[in-house]
Amino acid sequence: MIQITMPRLSDTMEEGAISAWHKHPGDIVEVGDILVEIETDKATMEYEAYDAGTLTEILVPEGENVAIGTPIATLDDGSGPALSPADGQRADSPSDEHTSPTTPTFVPAPAFDTSSEHDHPARTSEDPPVEPQQRERSEGIPAPAEHIAFASPLARKLAREHHVDIATVHGSGPGGRLVRADVEAIIDADQSAAALEHDVPSTATLPVPGSASTHHQQDTDADVTTPMTGTRKVIARRLTESARTIPHFTVTAVADADALIDLRTMVNASRIRQDTAKVSLNDFIVKAAALALAAHPAINVSYQDDPDPAITQHTAVNIGIAMAAPAGLVVPVMTHADTRSVSSISAASRSFSARAADRKLQPADMTGGTFTVSNLGMFGAESFTAIINPPESAILAVGAATADAAVHDGNLVVRHRIRLTLSADHRVIDGALAAQYLQTLTSLLEDPISLLL
Repeated sequence: MIQITMPRLSDTMEEGAISAWHKHPGDIVEVGDILVEIETDKATMEYEAYDAGTLTEILVPEGENVAIGTPIATLDDGSGPALSPADGQRADSPSDEHTSPTTPTFVPAPAFDTSSEHDHPARTSEDPPVEPQQRERSEGIPAPAEHIAFASPLARKLAREHHVDIATVHGSGPGGRLVRADVEAIIDADQSAAALEHDVPSTATLPVPGSASTHHQQDTDADVTTPMTGTRKVIARRLTESARTIPHFTVTAVADADALIDLRTMVNASRIRQDTAKVSLNDFIVKAAALALAAHPAINVSYQDDPDPAITQHTAVNIGIAMAAPAGLVVPVMTHADTRSVSSISAASRSFSARAADRKLQPADMTGGTFTVSNLGMFGAESFTAIINPPESAILAVGAATADAAVHDGNLVVRHRIRLTLSADHRVIDGALAAQYLQTLTSLLEDPISLLL
């Protein structure tokens, strides 16, 4: 008997959430089979079986978070007596003498019944199995319908809170399993329909205070609390730790972006003729940030305090690019960005963005960063400050290229300008150094032809 435990899937992972099981108790598992999808602090990853056997029990259901090393399932590989559900290893129980912990294997999710465990008394092993027809006669309930709704715990909880009948819904998850997105779609549709119905109220349909309709409105207006995903928990923990422990300071500079915009327009016109993908302003900015970092290596450092305070100088210029993803903020890393061409940076950014949207980023894609660029300009934000992503010591916040009145060659003209704000760790970076870095970055962006050389 093999005990499957929650593995460490990234260097910063401390716990994982079961996103979806691909196998069910009683299923035959072969080496290489996808057993489970696990949501880590960085991505949702598929986990393969390293041992063959029969899945005997799932100990951690979908939607639940557990620490690394916690037993999540058992697999019968023929090496020992099978564990019954009563004897199986739970997350909060001691190890069984017949079960050897192993990180390599995983197991599938059970088909959860839509009824609560308290709806009917538990049946003991001595009780004979009850047929649906007998159950209907003895308990006065109808026989189960042909469609049985299997739902994740989060989806089931959300459905109960919003009075959604999941028995009539076919889910989009593996094997037709109902997931949270399915329930949220139904809730949104119901709310939209309700809004249309009440868009033009008449005196005949206005609710009377204290009536049932008023109470229903109060119910629909109730706040909804949903558990954080594993990724969101890690984001909250790491950024809170950063804000509390790192003495942030910020320096802002403004770069004239007219030449940069003109260069991008010219480059993209050429790329369109060649039937290749366009480059973005952010691709040029990442290149410029990397070159400025190479010119000021004292920015490309990390603070270390174990065992004694020290500064780690990074030789590689690895730029993290902050991206919004369905699971939350992700920061894939562009390695050796200072030596890459703008077109190479553009291709890698598009790949990162597509994989982030599909939750296919791997931990290796998000490790090794020495500096981060966070750009909210595409959302119209003119300027903002960003929180440092440890163990890095600085992060660049990039605003939109806005048309402003400016003095150029002695004349008052309209120019496009980009506001750049550097947040730095004052333990290892001084204000003058941060200002010098922004000075170099601004010069590169205002003379963008140097970014193509």
